[in-house]
Amino acid sequence: MDRDIAVPASPMTAAAGHGTVTSSPRSRRAALGCMAWAGTGLLWTLAGGVPCSLGLIGEARADEVPAGGFSFVQISDSHIGFNKEANPDVVGTLRRAIGAVNALESRPAFALHTGDVSHLSKPEEFGQARELLQEMKVDRIHFVPGEHDALDDGIGGYLKLFGQGSGDPGWYSFDQSGVHFVGLVNVTDFQPKSLTRLGDAQLEWLEKDLAGLSASTPVVVFAHIPLWTIYEPWGWGTADAPQALSYLKRFGSVTVLNGHIHQVIQKVEGDVSFHTAMSTAYPQPKPGEAAAPGPLKVEPGELGKLLGTRSVKVVPGSRALALVDAPLDRPA
Repeated sequence: MDRDIAVPASPMTAAAGHGTVTSSPRSRRAALGCMAWAGTGLLWTLAGGVPCSLGLIGEARADEVPAGGFSFVQISDSHIGFNKEANPDVVGTLRRAIGAVNALESRPAFALHTGDVSHLSKPEEFGQARELLQEMKVDRIHFVPGEHDALDDGIGGYLKLFGQGSGDPGWYSFDQSGVHFVGLVNVTDFQPKSLTRLGDAQLEWLEKDLAGLSASTPVVVFAHIPLWTIYEPWGWGTADAPQALSYLKRFGSVTVLNGHIHQVIQKVEGDVSFHTAMSTAYPQPKPGEAAAPGPLKVEPGELGKLLGTRSVKVVPGSRALALVDAPLDRPA
């Protein structure tokens, strides 16, 4: 199932936040209302199926996209609706990131948004986010939900604007120029300080979705919460991700893109590379460097250095994925 949202502009990925929340939707809404996240945009180029860095967004040149290849943008954790001290203007920082993408000489084929489109799952937040993301110069945006998009009625409100229909489970796959993309949902059972899960139904679907592919097919997996355990005390990981990753072991090139933690952390394990993205809203503490995750207030003038964009390129014959992250405000 291919979730295509047609837009006349391009998007960026945002990461989701955590806080002290209970299991009821109302208490989760109250707790998450005190949080936001900062994420990055990432430009990917794929040629021959292998993702590689195209260069900094705003600096990449059209002639750097390999012949027969294409580029795409990842953005995360836009948290539209957040207006507290850590960043009272998340619309403004998202628009700055969008502007950087729109300045690219080579237009990305599409964008991936890796969750937390909204801050509190309100219809007006989803609507405003969709309008803002339509300012990006891409033909399509592919979404997966964050936990901030799954409040109250689960991901039902999110799916009304970003899904395929009333029966949509939220996960799906699509193909582009020989590359297989898989969007997963790992936020529907979110609890603070606990690892979330994909669930048996989604894992069964994933196994079937991958079964017919050749082992030489490049695969890009994107989900909101990381598919490797970054910091278990904060719930920064997915408990049943090892099962999902077991289905991917036979492939020669696998790239996993996530948001949620509002900072860049990377890992390579065999033929699988893992990458988390910055947010377009605001940063979070590094793992274990605070009592809990949440919006990180920084000194005036520092916020733009902790929000940013990322570019990636796929080069024929290479399995390595190179990423370049650039802050909205670059050091002098």
